[in-house]
Amino acid sequence: MSIKLNDKYVSSFINGHEYARMQAQVTAADKMLREKNGPGNDFLGWVDLPEAYDKEEFARIKACAAKIQNSCDLLIVVGIGGSYLGARAVIEFLKSPLYNNLKKNTPDIHFAGNCISADSLNEILALCEGRDVCVNVISKSGTTTEPAVAFRVLRTLLEERYGKNGAKERIFVTTDKAKGTLKQFSTEAGYETFVVPDDVGGRFSVLTAVGLLPIAVAGIDIDALMAGAASASHTYTDADITKNDCYRYAAIRNILYRKGKTVEVLASYEPFSAMFNEWWKQLYGESEGKDQRGIFPASVIFSTDLHSLGQFIQDGNRTLFETVVDILDTGSSFEIPDDPANIDGLNFLSGMDLNRVKKMAMQGTILAHVDGGVPNILIEVSERNEFALGELIYFFELSCAISGYLLAVNPFDQPGVESYKKNMFALLGKPGYEDLRTTLEKRLAD
Repeated sequence: MSIKLNDKYVSSFINGHEYARMQAQVTAADKMLREKNGPGNDFLGWVDLPEAYDKEEFARIKACAAKIQNSCDLLIVVGIGGSYLGARAVIEFLKSPLYNNLKKNTPDIHFAGNCISADSLNEILALCEGRDVCVNVISKSGTTTEPAVAFRVLRTLLEERYGKNGAKERIFVTTDKAKGTLKQFSTEAGYETFVVPDDVGGRFSVLTAVGLLPIAVAGIDIDALMAGAASASHTYTDADITKNDCYRYAAIRNILYRKGKTVEVLASYEPFSAMFNEWWKQLYGESEGKDQRGIFPASVIFSTDLHSLGQFIQDGNRTLFETVVDILDTGSSFEIPDDPANIDGLNFLSGMDLNRVKKMAMQGTILAHVDGGVPNILIEVSERNEFALGELIYFFELSCAISGYLLAVNPFDQPGVESYKKNMFALLGKPGYEDLRTTLEKRLAD
């Protein structure tokens, strides 16, 4: 396994009997998950996905990625939430947050339809000027406001530039298998389509066509990514939290939550982890934040954020704990040069690998935060590659499901997400929302 949980820095905050008391609840949660009889059991397709995925579609994904690589120098991925976060997280984690700025033989990849911003959409259109463009729109229904507006605009751009037949060869749609506005429209237009599985929710969908097509376009080995996830799915099957790091992580989170630690900060020491942290925040926030319960997910990139949020973590309200993801081998090194004049007083670092400095910064920070009353969970990842990342993705997905059941919530629905949409539609004058619009406008005027 590429993943190891180190609970050394949380041991002083948890007593042995607390693990023992949690074990029965973890066993019950595991049973609900494996027997598929718990809340949200119709959204458990991700559990067996690393091996039970559609092999024919997987081959089409790789063929389509090659087609996109050969036909354009810019791919615009249109989607919001789970429809884009996973792909962007994997691309930046394995390639670089500067992927689009680097010299490469794969297209630039930009993401649209994930906000309501005229500036953002205008900037995407500006990026399309003078370039060969392809679009991958990802939406279960096709009617979600943010991606639907972006797709409307980008579809028009492609049709005006290449004609309807030409645009048809540059638009790729990931949507429902059989129903929905976008599926019907795509079939009529003749777009190549891929499937958002009925039994996999958006935030768990990175290892479906939702994430795999953009990831493959970036030149990432999706076979190795799936193999890593499959390895994790075989490893984390024992409900015993002394033998299962994934379940132990879920147990620790919930023990700390019941002690008043209601905020979890995911800390990474590499900028390439920033979007992975964003994916993790959606996964846990949308899965656990229900019924006035849940651990609020936040994230930091150290050592950058040690000079800002580090102050709060060290000395602020003691309602948080940290989970540190440590990539043991990033595949890169840098030797600090010597300065004969020693202007900055840092010659004691001369000749030292920057990775060692980072390691000491991490260890010093963990000790300082633990001394300040902040429990730290350390998740060690052996290396930065597709296999290890596939394992890490599955680790967090599985632990999220178990943790949600421990919280006594349905980890696979998101009823609260619909509240803002209803109000927005009413205020914008969408037919059928007239009574609500009157009520909201009165509230805003009072």
